[in-house]
Amino acid sequence: MSKIRVHELAKQIGVTSKELINKLNENGIDVKNHMSSVDENDAKKVIALFQQKPAASPKKNKKSTENKNENKAAQPENVDTPKNNHKKSSKKDKKSEKSPETIQQLSDIIIIKVPKNITLKELANKLKQSVSQLIKMLMSQGLMFNQNQIIEFEQASKIAEKFNIILEEAEEMELFAQELNTADDSQDLVERPPVVVVMGHVDHGKTSLLDAIRHTNVINTEAGGITQHIGAYTVSISGKTITFLDTPGHEAFTAMRMRGAQATDIAVLVVAADDGIMPQTIEAINHAKAAGVEIIVAINKIDKPGANIDRVKQELVEYGLVAEDWGGQTICVPVSAKNNIGIDDLLEMIILVAQMKELKANPKKAACGIIIESKLDRGRGPIATVLVQNGTLEIGNPIVAASSFGKIRAMINDKGNRVKKALPSTPVEILGLSSVPNAGEMFYTTESEKQARQLAESIINKNKMAMIKESTAKISLDDLFSQIQTGGVKELNIIVKADVQGSVEAIKNSLERLSNEEVKIKTIHGGVGAITESDIMLASASNAIIIGFNVRPELSAKSIAESEKVDVRLYRIIYDAIEDIKLAMKGLLDPIFEEKILGHAQVRQLFKISSLGTIAGSYVTDGKILRNSKIRLIRDGKTIYEGELNTLRRFKDDVKEVLEGYECGIMLNKFNDIKENDVMEAYVMEEIPR
Repeated sequence: MSKIRVHELAKQIGVTSKELINKLNENGIDVKNHMSSVDENDAKKVIALFQQKPAASPKKNKKSTENKNENKAAQPENVDTPKNNHKKSSKKDKKSEKSPETIQQLSDIIIIKVPKNITLKELANKLKQSVSQLIKMLMSQGLMFNQNQIIEFEQASKIAEKFNIILEEAEEMELFAQELNTADDSQDLVERPPVVVVMGHVDHGKTSLLDAIRHTNVINTEAGGITQHIGAYTVSISGKTITFLDTPGHEAFTAMRMRGAQATDIAVLVVAADDGIMPQTIEAINHAKAAGVEIIVAINKIDKPGANIDRVKQELVEYGLVAEDWGGQTICVPVSAKNNIGIDDLLEMIILVAQMKELKANPKKAACGIIIESKLDRGRGPIATVLVQNGTLEIGNPIVAASSFGKIRAMINDKGNRVKKALPSTPVEILGLSSVPNAGEMFYTTESEKQARQLAESIINKNKMAMIKESTAKISLDDLFSQIQTGGVKELNIIVKADVQGSVEAIKNSLERLSNEEVKIKTIHGGVGAITESDIMLASASNAIIIGFNVRPELSAKSIAESEKVDVRLYRIIYDAIEDIKLAMKGLLDPIFEEKILGHAQVRQLFKISSLGTIAGSYVTDGKILRNSKIRLIRDGKTIYEGELNTLRRFKDDVKEVLEGYECGIMLNKFNDIKENDVMEAYVMEEIPR
């Protein structure tokens, strides 16, 4: 007798898998989940059940039950209102003090959280009293207040006590978030797309899998073939939308990966069929479990010669993930991202799991969500990629994210198109913030830009404590080991600057985990953008090393670093930064090649010749440009190109060098994406023995 899967039968009937499972269990047909099978006879029975018209009476009973429950739910609110507190303290209630109802007296005292600075009008609203009543109470004490005047917390507490209410001081942002996160009316809730995070070990094919899903190619744009920033993308399958978060796979990005799991509903764990469970795979499993998200395992690279799907399933059992065909609850889908095998099956399983979870949100309320990524753009200012989790985000909305605030000027979706609004589970890039917010911060829309500013300023004032450790002896990685041995170093201070906020957090967490008994690594500052003079001065004052990731120092900052003897290390791959700190702590650093800057030239004009390419008409601002030097093209503090010079000319003549104050024509080797005001940095590598 033929059998059919529950999810396939649900699709035929036109109901959700959850509804079908409930119906089957009610009628004595035991099924565990949507992947369970039922025989042909049972399938016919359940189809007949769904075709029957439901009786009218159960609905009425259900409705009446709901009304009763609503009435019951409403009672505690009435009990806790200040007006009823007076009724409870009446003489009639005193007669029943010895009865079990005396327990309710505890609820006579209400605790309300308020900000430190609160106006009399706001206090009246919190206490559910009229402003005039509070003004009369204050006048009786010889105090004159108007409704917009700020009242001291101590005075406000005394007023509240007269209504059996205790005030507790709380942060403004905390109170605002509490008000925004009130329970939604079930009638306003609508189905929302699932948010899926793709996790796993480095080089197991996470980005290739997303590439196959989106039919685009992003892997070639990433340094070393490793994803180093979080991206958010939406795809459609059978009329259903899925939002994907692509998180990095290297162990240094544990914090980013955990943040991604907390923002998502489903985690797709990518495991290579020829490699099996690896350290980052275990971390991914733990983070997904801690965040309470459903795990779907995508067993990738099944087309490779050494692929062993059963071995992967066996290893998953050790971490509590038992495949469904082995009698467990974990969905395992064999795929090949390279050959586009099993991709549709994986997407179908994601949709099924999402249906079982019944994901809903309220698009009618004020929008809130999470900052996925953020950066500073020279032309457009602070930019943040956000994931809307509830409500609808629209252009013109005032917005606040911790100490960053503003008014949304523009929104761009993952396809690069400008949009006017974003519904729940939609990722968009927003413009209009006052500063670059930290990745992982919650964002909220407010009633006005003034309110957003006030909330942000409350956070800024809270975080205004800056502690700088004074020390005269400068430290560098080269002499770190010798200072550790002599007991001169107990704490290694580090400043991290990177191109995006997510990388800053990842590097900070990764380096701080290297701390041992002899030396503690402490990140005293982390930020986005080029290394500035203030970074150098902070490093000098606090005896810190600066780690730059995908960024360069400003020209003035480099000279100050040399005079202040601040050690600045620049990296493009995070492995190198971690390894250098490790080796320095062990005293194993090999001789290195040190970079010597020869000079800089600013691009003033571009000449495009079809047979040759782009010639950059440049002016040497300092030092000199040599024909055999290496060239770095810098734009907005970021390295755009690093390579060789193709041509160096003065007028029509090829020259060996051009000195400061002279103009020249520069052609780069196989690179033409040059813009006016770009900076050409000429340098050579000199070997420096340890």
